[in-house]
Amino acid sequence: MKPPSKEFQVLHTVTDYTRFCGKPAPAHPLLTILDLSESRGQAPPKGITPVVPQLYSIWLKKGLKGTIYYGRQSYDFGEGVLGFQAPGQVFAIDETLDLSEISGWMLVFHPDLLTKYPLAKKILSYGFFSYDVHEALHLSAKEEAVLDGLLRNIKAEYEQPIDAFSQDVLISQLDLLLSYANRFYHRQFLTRRTPEHDLLSRFEALVTEYFARAGERPLPTVQHFADALHVSPAYLGDMLRTLTGQSTQQHLHHALIEKAKHLLLSTSLTVNEAAFQLGFEYPQYFTRLFKSKTGLTPAAFRFSAQ
Repeated sequence: MKPPSKEFQVLHTVTDYTRFCGKPAPAHPLLTILDLSESRGQAPPKGITPVVPQLYSIWLKKGLKGTIYYGRQSYDFGEGVLGFQAPGQVFAIDETLDLSEISGWMLVFHPDLLTKYPLAKKILSYGFFSYDVHEALHLSAKEEAVLDGLLRNIKAEYEQPIDAFSQDVLISQLDLLLSYANRFYHRQFLTRRTPEHDLLSRFEALVTEYFARAGERPLPTVQHFADALHVSPAYLGDMLRTLTGQSTQQHLHHALIEKAKHLLLSTSLTVNEAAFQLGFEYPQYFTRLFKSKTGLTPAAFRFSAQ
C-alpha cells in the first residue's frame, strides 16, 4: 500500500465536493447531505491524492472497509462512528477501499453559510472539529436516531423552495445538531471510563515525569503531551476538562508552579536562574505567571516562607 502523494486537490465549494464524490450538483449551494449507501458498489477515486476541502463536514459512516488517510496517519473505518472535519484538514482515500457495505450519511456545508450568525463564532469552540479520526464519537442507537431525525429535517428544509426563513431554519437545525454532538461527546468521556481514565492517568504520569527530571528543559507544551499520548490536543483538552474541570494548559501551569515553588524553597537559585531552569526564555514571563497563579512574586513567595 503506497502512501498518499504530496500533491493536494483543494475542494472550495459544496459543488466541488459532490463532484469529487461522483454525485449530482447540490440542491443548496452552501449545504448538502450525502446518503453514503448510494455509494455501494462504486469504485473509490483513482489514486490517493490528498484532498483538502475548504468546508465543514459531519459524517456517520458504517461498513466502510479499508483505509482512509487523515493527516499523516491511516485509519480503519470498519466501525460506525460519527466524525467531524473542519475546513483545511487533509484526507486521502486508498484506491482499495471497499464500499460494498457502506451506509450512513455525510453533511457538508460551506463556512459562508454561517456568516452573520452567532454559530460562525460558536462552531470554533467545538473541539471535536480538531480531533483525529480515531477519536470519533461512538453513538448509541438512541443517539443515532436523534441525529438521523435532525438530518431529515435539514434535508427537507433545503429541498423546498427558498424563502425568507430558510437560512434561519437551516442554521437553527445545524446549531441543534452540533449541540447534541457536544452532549454526546461529553457522555462518551464519562461513560468510556476505562480508556479515558487510563488516558488521564498516563497524562498525569507523563507530567510528573517531565517535571521530576533535573536540569533545564523547554517549557512543556500541550502538543508535546498530546503527541506522547497519541491523541490530538483538542481531544486531550476536552477529556481533561470533562474529567477534572481543568484544561491541559491549566494542568501544566499547576505542575510548573509547584516545580517553581520547590526550586525557590529548596535551592539557592536566583529567581532568574530558576526561571531559566524551568524553561522560560525571559524571567519576567515567569514572574508574571507565578504571580497570576499564587498572588505573590517569586521573590515575595520565597521571603514569606522563611
